[in-house]
Parts: sequence; structure tokens; C-alpha cells
Amino acid sequence: MRRDSWQGADEPMDGRAAPILARRPGRFQSRPTYRILLSGRTIIHQMGSIMARREGEGRGGPRRAGILLALGLLLALSACGDRTPPRTPDVLRTLPHDPGAYTQGLLLHEGRFYESTGRYGESTLREVEVETGRVLRSVELPEEYFGEGLALVDDRLIQLTWKEEVAFVYDLETFEEIDRFSYETEGWGLCYDGEWLYMTTGGTMLYRRDPESFEAVDRVQIARRGQPVWRANELACVGDYVFANVFMTDRILQIDKRSGEVVREFDGSELIPEGGRPANAEAVLNGIAHDPSSGTFYLTGKLWPTMFEVRLPGV
Repeated sequence: MRRDSWQGADEPMDGRAAPILARRPGRFQSRPTYRILLSGRTIIHQMGSIMARREGEGRGGPRRAGILLALGLLLALSACGDRTPPRTPDVLRTLPHDPGAYTQGLLLHEGRFYESTGRYGESTLREVEVETGRVLRSVELPEEYFGEGLALVDDRLIQLTWKEEVAFVYDLETFEEIDRFSYETEGWGLCYDGEWLYMTTGGTMLYRRDPESFEAVDRVQIARRGQPVWRANELACVGDYVFANVFMTDRILQIDKRSGEVVREFDGSELIPEGGRPANAEAVLNGIAHDPSSGTFYLTGKLWPTMFEVRLPGV
């Protein structure tokens, strides 16, 4: 077992216990707007003071005051208008998905899904037929491990675990375990861009890791307009971006992998599995895989009976 020496000092020991207000969509989205409004009011107030001084000096007048006030309002409104609403995925088709799969990691390779499922005593690595959702082969994790994110590096599958600080490495063809890596954070999402692995841990950081040693070589904070984003979960690496589900929400983020900035946000709330979403509170949207041949994405959720093939607008 190879151990990663990177210490994520600012990551919570349990990412799911991070301050809940940091991830609520309403609270998260309101703070930047509030600051922008304050900035606009400050501009208007300062212009009003200037106007008053100039009038006192005999250099003002109604026309000049009107121009200054209009300019302040335009600046404030243009700043507030910089909030692009989340876009809705365009559903192209629906496919069957195992309703017993607690999906934690998902990828597409040569016409097959490879999926990591979670829960203690139920975690698996599996190969799945795309059209039918049928499990073609599966390996069970020891019951003390909780499966998490999954990535394919050449002919090796790397599967994270949640709190156990172990990543299992499997041969793609045989599903035999061939190695293990160790790390000192929780394991959440994982993807590979052909050069580096990208990993999340439940906090706000996106880690870049060496695919051979699993050593962390860099990290950036995931942020939206300067506000940290918590709980980026299942990941898909696509070009210069990492796409991520956000734990316990319907949000999908498009993250610049170099800067950590969220450049687009998608709303998956209209993705309703056949028969409706499961009543289980844990059955949330989670699972994102990219098809490079078509540019489409596959989305599903934990314990969902449906897989959606979608196109993400603007991508």
C-alpha cells in the first residue's frame, strides 16, 4: 500500500458535517447579490455626496445630478444582472438502472458503464450494460469499506473509499485487485483527464493527483463568484473542466480544473426516474459519466431505477 503524504489541513474530518448554511442554494446564492447591492448603494451614496458638494459650490444642477444618479443605478443593476440562472439538462433518452445500486462513481468506457456503489456491507465495483442496465460482472468490497468515486487510468480502475483512506486498484479486464493507495482525507469524487487524477473530499478543495503514485501535487478551492462551494461529489473530467454533482442537491457544476472557479451550473431537479424519485432521503442525484463520441452525459442517482442520457446546454 502506498501512502499519500499530503495533509489537507483545512478539510473537515467529515465533509458531510460541514456547516450546512455553506451549501444551501438559497443562502449560497444570496450572499454575492447582497454584496453587489451594497456596492451599488455605496456608488449612489458617494455620487450623491459629490453632487451635494458640487451644488454647494455652485457647480451642480438638476441635469448633472440626474446623470450621476442614473449612472449609479446602471452600475448597480448591471452588477446584479450578472447572475446566470442554472440551466436544465436536455434529456435525450432514458435507460434502465439497477434500483439497488447506491451509485457513488460512474464512467463510460468502450460502450460499457463502470460503476462504484456504496454503503457498508453492500459496496461493489461493477461493469454494466448500457442499454439494459444489466450487471455483467461485479466485485464486492470487504464489508468495512464504503465505496466512493471511480476513475479509469489506462487499464486500471481506481476506486475510492469514504472514511477508510484506501483506494483500490483493479485490472480492467479481470477485476482483480492489483494495488492499493492510501490518502489522509475522506474519499468522495474521482476522475481522470488523461494526465492527472482529480479528487474531492467533501470540503471545498479539488485535488490534483499523480495517477501512478496517487500523490497529491496541487489543489484549488472550488468557488462560485468568490464563495466556496462545499461537497462536490461524483466527478467527470471533460477537457479543461471537471463536472460534479453536489451532495444532497440537484446541482451539477462545471468547474475550471485549473482555477477551481464554477463557470456553469445546471439544475437536475426535473430529472425524475420512472415511478418518481425514491422516498429514501439518501436517494439523491449522483452519478455523472461523459461520452466523448457524442458529447452527451449520463446522469443517475443513488437507488434510482433510471439512467438519463442528456445534453448539457452550452457544453
